[in-house]
Amino acid sequence: MKDLVKAKGFENDIDDINQIPAVAKILEVICNSTGMGFAAVAKVTKDQWIACAVNDKINFGLGVGGELQVETTLCNEVMELQQVIAIDNVSEDPIYSDHHTPKIYGLQSYISIPIILKNGDFFGTLCAIDPKPALVNNEKTITMFKLFAELIAFNLDSLQHLNETQVKLLEEKKIAETREQFIAILGHDLRNPINAISNAVQLLFRSQLDERNLRLAKVIQDSTNRTQGLINNMLDFASGRLGGGIKLNYDNNKNLEDTLNQVITELKMVYPDRSIMTVLSLEKEIRADYKRIAQLFSNLLGNALTHGEKQSPILVKAALVSNNFELCVINKGNKISPDIIKHLFKPFSRGEVHHGQEGLGLGLYIASEIAAAHKGTIWVDSTDEETCFTFQIPFSAAEI
Repeated sequence: MKDLVKAKGFENDIDDINQIPAVAKILEVICNSTGMGFAAVAKVTKDQWIACAVNDKINFGLGVGGELQVETTLCNEVMELQQVIAIDNVSEDPIYSDHHTPKIYGLQSYISIPIILKNGDFFGTLCAIDPKPALVNNEKTITMFKLFAELIAFNLDSLQHLNETQVKLLEEKKIAETREQFIAILGHDLRNPINAISNAVQLLFRSQLDERNLRLAKVIQDSTNRTQGLINNMLDFASGRLGGGIKLNYDNNKNLEDTLNQVITELKMVYPDRSIMTVLSLEKEIRADYKRIAQLFSNLLGNALTHGEKQSPILVKAALVSNNFELCVINKGNKISPDIIKHLFKPFSRGEVHHGQEGLGLGLYIASEIAAAHKGTIWVDSTDEETCFTFQIPFSAAEI
């Protein structure tokens, strides 16, 4: 009686329907409330009718994944008209008493409701059949079927959205992992040639150079130092993102004030025409990785020197304030917009970049990771007059 073949290419539709916990209960309720012996959720196209979920109490013989020739079904007409078909008693129905579908499958009662997705696509039908008459062509039963069909459509839309989101997340994760691994490899591979250039420049400084060549050697040295800083940022970024995190070493060979002054001295060599004012009030040492704090401070101070007003001094303040160690770097200059501040401490994020200020956009991200590793915080306040970056460690985490 039934032309049954196994569905191919509809595995995802079948899986989606069977991921909806309510479907089995819906089919059970339909059979119990209508007295009909077979209910199903079917995927219907112009070429195929596929059973995605079934409740069979009359041994109709169609299981999940089973297929009927679509032209032998009434669901074909439901798809074309996207309207309900409900028949109480085929033999007494003026439209369907002589229809081929009831004759082929021996039906006397039938109901089918279209399942329409949010985007307007026709998925299939929620249907029920029985060889005996049943009261289904009434408002109460049709309303119940429509509500069940809408519930199934809602869940299908949710599953589709979830699947698309998961695919995008996997793609983004793969891209991120590849990028971070590339950065780690690139950072390691660049270290050796940069060290060779740095050593060569040091040898040049020990020789007798005229003014022109001395100036060129200084340019090479400054560029090498900047490149080394970029490499260190890349490696720290890769370490943090690939699971290693920012490592801290509390074995310090200098006190904190000397550590900060060394950073200032190094950057003054790179920016000899800039003024850096300091107010350091450090009565005692703190429990912290001073090399990492120097790295953080170098990023903040370098940032201020790069983006601050050239004619205005940079102010550096470090003090033990209340229950915190606090380091502030303040520069005059244009206000940083709130939209930029929101993303400023994220990797590869930068504010307005002018010629000569290009970088990877990792410096402030690395600074925020160093702050987090110390159980501290870092933030920025920016007005029309000045911008202040503040790094803070609570004494509960920082005190020796």
